[in-house]
Amino acid sequence: MRIVIIGAGPAGLYLSLLLKRSRLDVSLQVVEQNAPDSTFGFGVVFSEDALEFLKQDDPEIFNAITPELERWRGIAIHHRGERVMLDGIGFTAIGRLQLLQLLQKQAYAEGVKVTFNRPVNDLSEFSDADMIVGADGVTSLVRRSDEAGFGTSISYLSNRFAWFGTTKVFDTLSQTFLETPHGPINAHHYRYSPTMSTFLVECTDQTFFASGFDRMSEDETRIALERVFAATLDGHALVSNRSIWRQFPIIHNERWFTGNKVILGDALHTAHFSIGSGTRLAIEDAIALARAIKASSDDARAAMAAYQAQRKPVLDKLVAAANASAAWYETFGEHMALPPYDFAMSYLSRTGRMDIERIRKVAPEFVAEWERRKSTA
Repeated sequence: MRIVIIGAGPAGLYLSLLLKRSRLDVSLQVVEQNAPDSTFGFGVVFSEDALEFLKQDDPEIFNAITPELERWRGIAIHHRGERVMLDGIGFTAIGRLQLLQLLQKQAYAEGVKVTFNRPVNDLSEFSDADMIVGADGVTSLVRRSDEAGFGTSISYLSNRFAWFGTTKVFDTLSQTFLETPHGPINAHHYRYSPTMSTFLVECTDQTFFASGFDRMSEDETRIALERVFAATLDGHALVSNRSIWRQFPIIHNERWFTGNKVILGDALHTAHFSIGSGTRLAIEDAIALARAIKASSDDARAAMAAYQAQRKPVLDKLVAAANASAAWYETFGEHMALPPYDFAMSYLSRTGRMDIERIRKVAPEFVAEWERRKSTA
């Protein structure tokens, strides 16, 4: 079977690694438009046990990644000048480039060859492939080559966000919600190395235009946001890396394959950054596709059909939770009318997957204080 993988991000790299390890009779080609050390953003955050699935399936990768992770327990919500701690909720993080380099090292050790700096503008050059895998992200050429076949729908959230880094090292995953003269704004921030943190800023459509961000350059935006979040940054600067304002795309595909093409990761679905699962879901997609290929007896179409049938029910639940979280953030300014502890409770229950009893089990100290305040209000 001849397989061409377009894209060498985490999903494409990991799929190539799994296919090489399988020792199947596969002719494998991996192409990536960017350089090996090129990446967007700064850190990747995972829930505490998000990579546990690798412990059994791939201890080698698990053991390579886990020593490099930053770890903490608890989420800090900053609202109206008060810090509310949500205890018991663990997270880990790693630099995006560091994660890519770890996966590259493992893939190369298995004999994977990636052609970097290789833009693809027309898939016809791979027409003889049994399977063309689109691991090429949100703007996927593979998906765009036949959106009718995939049944693609794309919509955009109204909020704007911009992804920065900072040398301010935060002790935990934190969010700061501010009411500015121009409207509500918030920042998601967490450390991903001993010396760096991610600092993702989000604001409403109203705030975006009223603040004049639509008229600012990338550097002007950075300077303006340093002023807005001066107390949070504690004198540290923001660091840019293609840190332009974006609107988050909600990507959905009715069919995961069409003809000899199949998609995974952000090319197939997006998961809002507020749940920190995009990279994990992409890696799990790669695992599911690799398993389907291994079980297909050289039948590419059967493999693609099995991949969708087996993976879709699980993925649909996770994407639904991500979309519910995104919907909460679209109106986060309205939720900010709540007192800090009620606001934090609204935040915790935003996906619809956590009722009060589950929240009590996860964050008992927070719930006890929330209930105390409710009883004395």
